[in-house]
Amino acid sequence: MDQENTRNFIETIIDKDNEAGTYGNRVHTRFPPEPNGYLHLGHAKSICLNFGIGKKYKGLTNLRFDDTNPSREDVEYVESIKRDVAWLGFSWEERLYFASDYFDIFYEHALKLIRKGLAYVDDLTGDEIREYRGTFNEPGKESPYRNRSVEENLNLFEEMKDGKYADGKKVLRAKIDMASPNINMRDPVLYRIVHASHHRTGDKWCIYPVYDYAHPLEDAIERITHSICTLEFEDHRPLYNWVVAEWEDPEGQKPQQIEFARLNVAHMVMSKRKLRLLVEKGLVSGWDDPRMPTIAGIRRRGYTPEAIRDFCERIGVAKADSTVEPAFLEACIREDLKLKAPRYMTVIDPIKVVLTNYPADRTEVLQADNNQENEAMGRRGMTFSNELYIERGDFMEEPVKKFFRLAPGKEVRLKYAYIIKCDEVIKDENGEIKELHCSCDLESKSGSGVNADRKVKGTLHWVNAKDAVNMECRLYDSLLRMDSEGDDGDFLSQINPDSLIVTEGKGEAGLAAFKAGDRFQFLRRGYFIIDEDSTADVLVVNRIVGLRDTWAKLQKKS
Repeated sequence: MDQENTRNFIETIIDKDNEAGTYGNRVHTRFPPEPNGYLHLGHAKSICLNFGIGKKYKGLTNLRFDDTNPSREDVEYVESIKRDVAWLGFSWEERLYFASDYFDIFYEHALKLIRKGLAYVDDLTGDEIREYRGTFNEPGKESPYRNRSVEENLNLFEEMKDGKYADGKKVLRAKIDMASPNINMRDPVLYRIVHASHHRTGDKWCIYPVYDYAHPLEDAIERITHSICTLEFEDHRPLYNWVVAEWEDPEGQKPQQIEFARLNVAHMVMSKRKLRLLVEKGLVSGWDDPRMPTIAGIRRRGYTPEAIRDFCERIGVAKADSTVEPAFLEACIREDLKLKAPRYMTVIDPIKVVLTNYPADRTEVLQADNNQENEAMGRRGMTFSNELYIERGDFMEEPVKKFFRLAPGKEVRLKYAYIIKCDEVIKDENGEIKELHCSCDLESKSGSGVNADRKVKGTLHWVNAKDAVNMECRLYDSLLRMDSEGDDGDFLSQINPDSLIVTEGKGEAGLAAFKAGDRFQFLRRGYFIIDEDSTADVLVVNRIVGLRDTWAKLQKKS
């Protein structure tokens, strides 16, 4: 496919600007998060887009924090965002900025707007401002304070800065057009009073610029060329242009705002405010809970940056909103791990098997493939003895039709090992199966022996009970139920009660040599990662994703 047909609409705009010399062939983007929470998967798309465009055009990309609301922002969020961007594989180099870097410049620019008759101090309350603003069908009406003199506005604005007034008593508004068909242009608020300590400037300021005023000025100061944001800001673009029109660039260049469709994933909460609510109500263990669609959460879940970048690239950049199924994201991580994750045997719901005719004092080392689809990963040794664990679900006392696993009197092959037959079922005082006594065909060892090629219908994975690693298996599923509406409706009532199931499992002894962050495919169970909660006694593992698209199958079934 030729390059012309693979460009997204943003790249088409940039190409035309470069052809026209609009910015002197400069391409300078920015990623501007507000540090009021942890970033989620939707932000990952914006990170990949902005930094990706900067890289593609050999341009620059800034990381900038829009820290204009001190009551909701924290250094914790700043540091988490920096970790997320770096984890995704992008570097802002020395270009780390904060809106608070420019507070003095914002203030001086506001004074210029007042002197030019383009801004005024208003005493209306927030509710009154909304009432005066009008509706989509009716024009707004002017505030009784709109025609204050320049001198009075300058004095009042300085008094606001000096802390003379309480929160909400006064605001600075732009003087634009109360009859504009775009409500955002009906004298929008530029500054409000907030008596709160800022995480970087402390108590220096008690007035703070609103996003719609600060953001275009930040872009202009940093000489951004293409300010890429999500579609909900499309109606704010005229205000963005109004603000930058009053900024004096030494080369007469103005940044332009371009909107793209945000990332929507079905049955997933994609709102920082709602994600914070989940944390505050204790419905999750924190912002990095592996069920959370935060970048921190999906990282702890075990997703790789390569899979997230691949996902963002595959969904593309569009102008119209759409929704992506979670199965698409799951397919990306399976594809990424398929050839690079070693494949180990573990038993998540163990039942003990005793081989009655295998010497109790004997232990042998069998050879197993580290990844059957990638021979370069080599082989490993795993121990075998007369006491093993298999999955409880791989045994059925009264087997149904086409059940080809272990049952009384039936034979199965243990992968890389021997054929065994179940001879006796041992139960406890409550009638629960305690262990299985089986006989072993000692001539059927895989790769050698007289009966090595003898065929049986079932092959099971297993773990040597005598040196098995104790595991806590955290089986994660979607945080919201399959029939949920995602961000819509009462999302708290849509929590999936089975989003986390914890079981005690057993793993190959070799797993003890690995560390937190290492990923595996556990045969027949899915992809897992070792969690940071692991101890010397218990290996804690998170299920990243199953081997098959169980979500799609459940949807079809329902």
